Amino acid sequence: MPCFAALVPAVSTGVLRDVVVADGGSHDDTVAVSDAAGCTIIADPAARDLGVRLRRAAAEARADWLLFLRPDIVLEDGWGAAVEAFAAAAGRRGSVAAAAAAFRYAVDADGALPRLAEWQASVARVVRGRVRPEQGLLVHRRLYDAVGRHPDGAMADHRLLSRLGRKVGLLRSRAFVQHGG
Repeated sequence: MPCFAALVPAVSTGVLRDVVVADGGSHDDTVAVSDAAGCTIIADPAARDLGVRLRRAAAEARADWLLFLRPDIVLEDGWGAAVEAFAAAAGRRGSVAAAAAAFRYAVDADGALPRLAEWQASVARVVRGRVRPEQGLLVHRRLYDAVGRHPDGAMADHRLLSRLGRKVGLLRSRAFVQHGG
C-alpha cells in the first residue's frame, strides 16, 4: 500500500481521525500492515463489489469529512495542510454540505509521456468538469449522502465523481500515480 506512508503525518497532526481500509481480497500485506497501523479494516474477499466496500468504509468512518484514496496513490508532502485549508474555508462559507475536492493529478515518472498524461487530466477537468478517481476525493459526509453515496459496481468511484461533477474543486496538493497511470 504505497499511500500508507503519506498518511502517517496526517494522523499524528489530527488531520485524519481514523483510516478505514476497504480490502476486497488483496494478495499482499495490506491487511497485516493496516492492522499493525491501527486501521479499521473491512476485509471481505466475498465483497468484490467496489461500491459496497466503499459505502461500508464511509459508514465506519467517524469524521464528517471523508477521504477516498486508491491504494497505489501517494500524496505529496504537506497534503494535510491543503485538506485543512479546504475544510476550514468550506466551514467559513457555510458550504460544507456542498464541498468536495480532489488532489491535482501527477505521474511519478520522468519524461514527456507522464507530462502529457498530466496535461490531459487538466484538460479533461476544464472541458468535462470531472476529475479522475486516481486524484482521490475529499467530500463532506452530507454531500456524500446527498448524492447517493458510491453506487454498486466496479466503476463506483467513477460514477460517484460523475454525480458530483463540477462540485469537486482542486486542492493545492498533488496525488502521484506510481506507474505512469
